[in-house]
Amino acid sequence: MTIDEVVQLTRARLQKDLHPVQEIILRQVWEGKTYTSIASTSHYGEHYLRNIASGLWQTLSQILEKPMSKSNFRSSLESRSLTAEERELIEESISSQCLATLLEYPGSPVPLGSPFYIHHPLIEELAYQEIVKPGSVLRIKAPRKMGKSSLLLRILDRANSLGCRTVSLDFQQAEDSVLGNLDKFLRWFCANISRYLELPPLLDDYWDEDMGSKVSCTIYLQQYVLAEIDRPLVLALNEVNRIFEYPKVAREVLPLLRSWHEEAKRIKTLGKLRLIVLHSTEIYIPLKLSESPFNVGLPLQLPYFTEEQILALAQRHGLDWTDSLDAERLMAMVGGHPYLVRLAFYHLCQNALTLDRLLQEAPTIAGIYKDYLRGFWVTLQEYPELGVALKQVVKSEQGVELDPVVACKLLSMGLIHIDNNRCTLSCELYRLYFGSHNFI
Repeated sequence: MTIDEVVQLTRARLQKDLHPVQEIILRQVWEGKTYTSIASTSHYGEHYLRNIASGLWQTLSQILEKPMSKSNFRSSLESRSLTAEERELIEESISSQCLATLLEYPGSPVPLGSPFYIHHPLIEELAYQEIVKPGSVLRIKAPRKMGKSSLLLRILDRANSLGCRTVSLDFQQAEDSVLGNLDKFLRWFCANISRYLELPPLLDDYWDEDMGSKVSCTIYLQQYVLAEIDRPLVLALNEVNRIFEYPKVAREVLPLLRSWHEEAKRIKTLGKLRLIVLHSTEIYIPLKLSESPFNVGLPLQLPYFTEEQILALAQRHGLDWTDSLDAERLMAMVGGHPYLVRLAFYHLCQNALTLDRLLQEAPTIAGIYKDYLRGFWVTLQEYPELGVALKQVVKSEQGVELDPVVACKLLSMGLIHIDNNRCTLSCELYRLYFGSHNFI
């Protein structure tokens, strides 16, 4: 079992959620942490944690019908798999929660606690481990609507449960006049961090024109923000690709992020900073390898849904997909893309739409994906070189080789896969839609 399966089984057996402290103990003990180290990172008292843990091991012993303790927790569970009965119990528990949850339109991050969220245990656990490391950088790259923001919600929630302060800045909220000027951008950056942490924005006290904006920003962050808070700060930078549109500023800001990561190795205060960088496109701004923040830290990429996950999600939506045929048909059209799958389930539940009709209309301007596909259309009109390249891929059954930069741009949009330099479409939906339209 994985730690996520242990937590899910415990919830299903108890028929209620674990207390956050209980889940922290389980996950940290699974990683081999002592109560002393858990107390230091979570900011709970060690005596309090030991009392909670004592009752938790008794509860687990009853649930799993074998003596459980801190010393044998992982060793006795990791080597065995969930039984068929346990898997069914977990799915029944999730399904019951789904019935009590209003159906969510999949246009925004999946809320915390939502039964419609599909977990990626390995990815999530790697992220949780990374954010406790001083000066760490976590990089999450995926095309639009792949679930980056939903994953970020869970990482920040875990950081909060561990006693960290958290701030999430969305670069899409910065105005063009701010993004196009280095000094304005860094002041916007610092002012917003201060606001989220409820600190007075004392920018003028730390900003020095002679030292420059980058040094002023670093001093403000190190000597004021991080010095004022008594806990680590997990700083999430969402839609960082927005700054790629302003190369002059990006060439200054991106190496600055890298420098904080490097300086954290020798400056204890900067070690309190943990960065999460989310972006949906490749970076095409020439940076030295020693200056780029995109070759340090832990990189994570979100996968498409598997057939098993699609079947589980169908069950959570109350759909009677008892075999894999319907899941295979949906996958054949949308390739397991998380947003496209969830949008299909939403309409199948809300509009009494049959799967046959949904798939028939999917690549048309009357289908449920019309707005999503139109977004690609607008981009291809704006960048004709991408349209020319995509048309080559649409016409090829075996895949084609494209200019590397163009190929990476189409890949970052989620339109293609690349295998041994050969580019193929991500799913049949794109072939049918773009193959029937003269988009260039």
